[in-house]
Amino acid sequence: MFNASRTRDGLTRRRFVTGLGAGGLLAAMPLPASASPVTSGMVPAASSATWNLRVGRQRIELDRKVLHAPCIGGNVPGPILRWREGDTVTLNVTNTLRDEDTSIHWHGIRLPANMDGVPGLSFTGIPPGETFTYRFPVQQGGTYWYHSHSGMQEAQGLYGAIVIDPRSPDPNACARDYVIVLSEWTDVSPMDMISNLKMQDDYYVFRQRTLASLPREARAAGSIGAALKDRLQWSSMRMAATDISDVTGIIYTYLLNGHAPDMNWSGLFRPGERVRLRFVNAASMTFFDIRIPGLEMLVVQADGNDVEPVPVDEFRIGVAETYDVIVQPRDSQAYTIFAQSEDRTGYARGTLAPQPGMAGPVPPMDPRPVRTMIDMGMGDMKPGEDMKGMDMPGMTKKDDRTDGMHMPDMDHEDMGQMDMGHMGHMDHMDHMDHMDHAMPATPVMEVDDPGPPPINVENQNVAKMPVDRLDSPGDGLEHNGRRVLDYRQLRATRPGTDPRPPSREIILHLTGNMERYIWGFNGRKFSESGPIRLKLGERVRFTLINDTMMEHPIHLHGMWSELENGQGDHRPYKHTIISQPGSQLSYLVTVDAPGMWAYHCHLMLHMELGMFRTVIVA
Repeated sequence: MFNASRTRDGLTRRRFVTGLGAGGLLAAMPLPASASPVTSGMVPAASSATWNLRVGRQRIELDRKVLHAPCIGGNVPGPILRWREGDTVTLNVTNTLRDEDTSIHWHGIRLPANMDGVPGLSFTGIPPGETFTYRFPVQQGGTYWYHSHSGMQEAQGLYGAIVIDPRSPDPNACARDYVIVLSEWTDVSPMDMISNLKMQDDYYVFRQRTLASLPREARAAGSIGAALKDRLQWSSMRMAATDISDVTGIIYTYLLNGHAPDMNWSGLFRPGERVRLRFVNAASMTFFDIRIPGLEMLVVQADGNDVEPVPVDEFRIGVAETYDVIVQPRDSQAYTIFAQSEDRTGYARGTLAPQPGMAGPVPPMDPRPVRTMIDMGMGDMKPGEDMKGMDMPGMTKKDDRTDGMHMPDMDHEDMGQMDMGHMGHMDHMDHMDHMDHAMPATPVMEVDDPGPPPINVENQNVAKMPVDRLDSPGDGLEHNGRRVLDYRQLRATRPGTDPRPPSREIILHLTGNMERYIWGFNGRKFSESGPIRLKLGERVRFTLINDTMMEHPIHLHGMWSELENGQGDHRPYKHTIISQPGSQLSYLVTVDAPGMWAYHCHLMLHMELGMFRTVIVA
C-alpha cells in the first residue's frame, strides 16, 4: 500500500500533486517566499516579474522509497515557472541547505553567461544561507526546464519545468494545456551508483541473455550457429548486448509529475477538445518511449521550437529533451499516457480522462531492445558475420590510427575542396545524400579532427563504420507496427536566422569504457582535456561520432544547435541532441554568446565521470 509522506503543513503529497493536476496548465507565480504552483491562466501582468525560490531538503516518500530530497518549496518536481517572451524575469534563489552549495541552470534558455547557473564557469554557486539573483530578458517561447548543476542534486529532485508564452499568437492554441515532467525516484545516492558501476559495469542490469532467449535470437539471425557466433563476438568484446541503460528499474521508480505509477496522475478533457501535452524528460539517466494507446499525437514542438506537425503513435524522448504534442480525444473514455523506459524495466503513467477518478488501462511493456553490431559502429553487420579485423578491445595497438573515415595517410589540404568530416566509412557513401550541406566553397573549411582515439583505459571501442541513424527512432522502436518519430522528420516552421555556411568543423568522438566506467570526448575525460575555443560571430559545424554502444544526449549551453537532418534551411533548432550508438551526425552553431559555457552529455553519471568540456567564446 502506498504511504504518502506529509509536508510540514500536514497536506499529503498525493493530495498536493493531484490537486495541481486537476486544473489545466500548472504555473508558478511571483510569490514573496517559496514559490508554489497554481492553476493555469494566471500569468504576470507586468512586463517584468520576480520569483523567490527557496532550495531546501524535504522528506518525501514515493513507492516506499524515502529520501530527504533537495527541492524547491518542498516539492518534487519544483514549481512550473511560466514566463512571457519579451519579459525580463528576476529569480531570487535562496539556499536553505545546511552544508552544501546549490545552483539553478535554466536549460535551453538564451541568456548572458553569468546567468547560466553552472558553478565554476558561470558563477561560484550559491553557498548555504545566501541568495543569488538571476535576472535576464526572455528572448524565446516554448517548453523548457530548470535543474541544479551542483552536487548531483538534480538526480535527487531539484528540477522543474518552464513554460514561456510566445509573443505572437500560438498557431497551435489548444483548449487545455498540461506539463508532463518525467523523472526517476530512488533512495540510492548518485555516489553509491558510481561506486557500484565502477565495481561492476552491469551492476543494475538484471536482464541478461539466457538459454531461453536463444531460439528467438536464432530466428532473427537465421540460424542457431549465427546466434551463437553473435554471442561469442559480444563476449570477446567484454560487453553485453542487453546493456541498454546503466541504471535501471531495479532501483528506479519512474515518475510522471511526481507520481509513481500506482498514483495515477490525471488530466481532464472534454471530448473533441484539443489538448496540448508538454513533455519534459527531467530524468538523470533514463530515456522514455511515449505513447497514448488509442490517440494519435501531433508533434508540434521540439526543445521549445516549433516544427511542422508530425502525426505519430509514439516517440522517444532523451534525457533533457522536451517535446510538445497535441491530442484530440473524441470519445468519453480514459486514455493512458504510457512512458516506458528504453530498457523496459519500468514505466511512468498517467491518465487523460473526461472526469476525475477514471483510470485508463495500462498496456504491457514492449520486448527489451538488444544491441547489434550497428550499435558498436560496425555498420550493417548481421549477427554472426565475421568482424574482418575490426578493432576490438585488447586487439588493437594504441598507435594504430588507421581508419577508413579519417584516412591519416592523406593530407586534408591536398584534398582540395572536399569536406572529409562527413565521408564516414567508404562503404557508407550512400548516406551522403542525406546531408543537407553542400561541399564548402573556397576557402577550404578548417577541420579540427583529432582522428580516432586510441583504445585504452578510457576508451573501449572505436566505431569503424559509423552510420547516419537520423531516420531511426532508436533501438527497440524500429518495425514495432507503430508510427514512431525520428529526427529526420523534424522540420522547423521557418528558415534559420543564419544562412551562412560553416567556416570550420569540429569533430568529436564520444568515448567511454564501461568496465572502468569512464566517459569522455576523444578518449579523454574532462580533467585531461582543454577547452573548446570558439570565435564570437563565427559559424561552426560540430560532428559527433559515437564510439560507444549507448545513446548520449549532448547539450551545448548558451547557443542553439541546428541539426543537419536533410531539411535544408529548415533545420530544427535544438538544445539537446541525441547521438545514437555507432552513429555520426552533425549540427551547426552560430557563435553569438560570449563567455564560458558547459558542453556535456546530459546523462548525469556520464557527465560526472568525464563527458564534459568547457566552451570558451571570445
